Amino acid sequence: MLNLSQSYACSTCGRTTAFNVLITSMMHFHGTGRIFRKHAKFLVVCHSPLRIMRPDDANIVGNVHGGTILKMIEEAGCIIGTRHCNTQPGDRCAAQLARVERTDFLYPMFIGEVAHVSAEITYASKHSVEVQVHVMSENILTGATKMTNRAALWYVPFSLEDVDNVTEVPPIKYASPGQEEEGKKRYEAQKMERLETKERNGELLMPVSAPDRTTKEPYTVGFSQSSLIHLVGPSDCTLHGFVHGGVTMKLMDEVAGIVAARHCKTNIVTASVDAINFHRKIMKGCVVTVSGRATFASNKSMEIEVFVDADPLIEAEKGKYRAVTAFFTYISLDKQGKPLSIPPMKLEGDGEQKRFEDGKMRYLQNKAKRLADKERQQ
Repeated sequence: MLNLSQSYACSTCGRTTAFNVLITSMMHFHGTGRIFRKHAKFLVVCHSPLRIMRPDDANIVGNVHGGTILKMIEEAGCIIGTRHCNTQPGDRCAAQLARVERTDFLYPMFIGEVAHVSAEITYASKHSVEVQVHVMSENILTGATKMTNRAALWYVPFSLEDVDNVTEVPPIKYASPGQEEEGKKRYEAQKMERLETKERNGELLMPVSAPDRTTKEPYTVGFSQSSLIHLVGPSDCTLHGFVHGGVTMKLMDEVAGIVAARHCKTNIVTASVDAINFHRKIMKGCVVTVSGRATFASNKSMEIEVFVDADPLIEAEKGKYRAVTAFFTYISLDKQGKPLSIPPMKLEGDGEQKRFEDGKMRYLQNKAKRLADKERQQ
């Protein structure tokens, strides 16, 4: 154990600050943990795991899968959340992912680049923590870096002694009352949306079967809809025996990518992910069915709705249940990486038309938000 009480520069943000913390381990992922920093009374913990992107992380043209990046983001969030929740006496616990806010993929990452992931706790309620995560890519040949992703994740700590017991989260110190108030607003907003989404999708099972594509017309929902089945093993799970949120998100991105590729018949990349809601935990030994279907297409992007249903094999009496839901957005690229137009969808029936209109509303709302954010930054 190492006791540090002096000034250090955070390797992620570059700030030099003084702190006094005990460090029991600084090694994780494929790199070295870049320690802690305390800035203006606001406790921030930086992690900078280094990982080089390899061919099995990417698609056939070298773009790193969105699911690979989402998995790295969740791993960083889980580490910082679990560390913080174990800084006080009492039951040891592990942070379980409850929700991921909208995540934008600002720039693509490629094979051979190095990913730097940093995470910090920005709000703590009695039973949950908000973690902000940033992903940078580095070209190790030129030294050029760019931010590829920003994400906000919410974690809930569960006791290792009793997996149904949610432990209390240690408080954090904020730079100002306004910072705490903004965090509380984000907490209340995500809590309300999680409840609304669970009521809408949490218990309603709508499995997407694998259709006979010889009888389906191209550009219809039925032609591109896809599913995969995965048996949850020990390597997929946390200390509790629950599936890592990052593993689930990677599977969801794979299915959504297949749907988008079948519709566009081109190279496709993840552009963004709307809020991912984890309604119920998935235990080791469950069979999960991940299903995706197209819901909306604009000229430049398409939205894919993804469901994750869990089926306990050992405790079959519990029955199948809806565990996770989300919307993924993809764009189509040519061989030079330039955006292509998305083929229009051919809608069949009132249900598909309703989902298309709902998707269009989300598209317009997100577009307006992006424009408003851009104006504020100018």
